[in-house]
Amino acid sequence: MRRRAKYDRDAYYRGVRMVPYDLLKELAVALAVTTVLVIGMAAILSSPDVPVLTVQTWSRADPVDFVTTSTNELAGTTTSAQYGPPYNNGTNSVQHLWFLHPQEWAGVHQPVDPANDFVIRPLQQSTVGDKALSDALNTYQNATADQQNTWLTNYTTALGNATVDDSGNVTVANGDYGPLPVMMGTLLGLARSGGLDGLLLQSDRFYQTDYTRPLLFLGDSGQIAALAQQQNLTGNQWGVMNETGRYPGQAWLWLYTMWYQVGPFNQQSGFLGVNSANADLAVVFTMGVLTLALLLLPFIPGLRDIPRWIPVHRLIWRRYYAEEARSR
Repeated sequence: MRRRAKYDRDAYYRGVRMVPYDLLKELAVALAVTTVLVIGMAAILSSPDVPVLTVQTWSRADPVDFVTTSTNELAGTTTSAQYGPPYNNGTNSVQHLWFLHPQEWAGVHQPVDPANDFVIRPLQQSTVGDKALSDALNTYQNATADQQNTWLTNYTTALGNATVDDSGNVTVANGDYGPLPVMMGTLLGLARSGGLDGLLLQSDRFYQTDYTRPLLFLGDSGQIAALAQQQNLTGNQWGVMNETGRYPGQAWLWLYTMWYQVGPFNQQSGFLGVNSANADLAVVFTMGVLTLALLLLPFIPGLRDIPRWIPVHRLIWRRYYAEEARSR
């Protein structure tokens, strides 16, 4: 049996030109260059640091708007109070298209009661040591629905001419408001201290990271809509694919957000039941159909023949087809 010759590394590499190679040095240089580039690009092209919008900042910036929105929450006249699934049994924001009723099919699976969640319950948690607030809550909750509506209507009307004193408290002209001034004054103080933000985040889960309630509350006030308009993030500003500041964001979403800019998706009375009222569902349905058509393109007669009718590929691969023709 023939024995294998002993491997001689030096002999094997003799005559092969080599250069010194230091992996650690190369790694350190690459890391340094990358760090400089990242820091430089972040400083020059970074997204703006937009201040966080919270219930606290809202109540401090516009106390009258906060009290007005809170009063409307009690009256049940806000968007979230009449929204519909998945939050409640309202109908104002329920979208459907032909036979598609996904909101109704899913039902109320994330219940939100604005009057109780945004006003009554936070106040109840603040009644410890505050007899005036406790009495005001009892008076309001034991009153008839007609009496509550009278107080709410009078107070909402008076808030149209409300003023804010040096301490940030909202004052209105004298009138028949029942316990509402005490309730709303306490709720405003709770919001200004930041306590209401924490109470709206409370849930039975371990992680208190469900921002549904504060987002709905802020949405009812118009604060989110105003901020979106300021940052060019609304639907008619191609907001789905924008980023705050001067730079574009997710440009690949142009096809999705394009539909919001054209009819019938942006019209009140659209075509075949498609209009601005059900634009979200109609856009999702349209993109679903287009995506399915793209996936099934090789199997759809007519569509799969387009490359033969419009041979753009022959222009792209013209060198290949020229060589193939010469070889024949």
